Amino acid sequence: MERLDKLLAATGRWSRREVKDLVRQGRVELDGQPAAAADVKIDPAAADIRVDGEALSYSRFTYLMLHKPAGVLSAARDRRQKTVLDLLPPELRRRGLSPVGRLDKDTEGLLLLTNDGALAHRLLSPKSHVDKVYYARTRGTPTAADAARLAAGLTLPDGLACLPAHLRVTGDGEVLLTLQEGKFHQAKRMLAACGTPVTYLKRLSMGPLSLDETLRPGEFRHLTQEEIAILGQCVGFTETDCQKNDNNFCEKYKKTLAKP
Repeated sequence: MERLDKLLAATGRWSRREVKDLVRQGRVELDGQPAAAADVKIDPAAADIRVDGEALSYSRFTYLMLHKPAGVLSAARDRRQKTVLDLLPPELRRRGLSPVGRLDKDTEGLLLLTNDGALAHRLLSPKSHVDKVYYARTRGTPTAADAARLAAGLTLPDGLACLPAHLRVTGDGEVLLTLQEGKFHQAKRMLAACGTPVTYLKRLSMGPLSLDETLRPGEFRHLTQEEIAILGQCVGFTETDCQKNDNNFCEKYKKTLAKP
């Protein structure tokens, strides 16, 4: 059971104070009747909630795919510079979203935004080994020997040991680089160590999730239920994990968890 004002505020469309005003004005209905109070407890999965006659569907978690443009920070907030959250409308900025990992300010491409801490933690955990694929333009072209060094696990000049990575040359000064981790400036540092510094970098995918080619830089969309379920599956969510979380969590993954 959840408080009505908390549920409506969680949509990002109203503050709790605004919800109280809506209820007092008789504009919120529960199962066809005006809500008696803003703090009344309801079952969000069963209740018919309407505001000004508009039916509302409740989801505790939000999952967005953003095509991050260059020049924007992968952060929830910054006092001086524009962040990826600034690209969202106000109702989504109030949902407590954070980027899953980070892309450098001058890097473009796929960035997942969510308030599902459990999924974000799994996606970023080194134990999950979630592959990230990057397209890079480089000054010069890496050699087969460079690819072999990366595949063996490159140690950078500053002593940082990297997990094995896959490098495929796709053209003159163009490569696809697949990483299992996301250390600071890692893609750029690895390619620079090969003597081919990066001039442009774009993330194409994260695990099973690929950047929607219809999204222009700065645009976003909600993930589909299937995409959410596949992400949960790729980081090993199980029935036990589902039992430890609320019904919304279980609902997201139940179809995938039911598969053999």
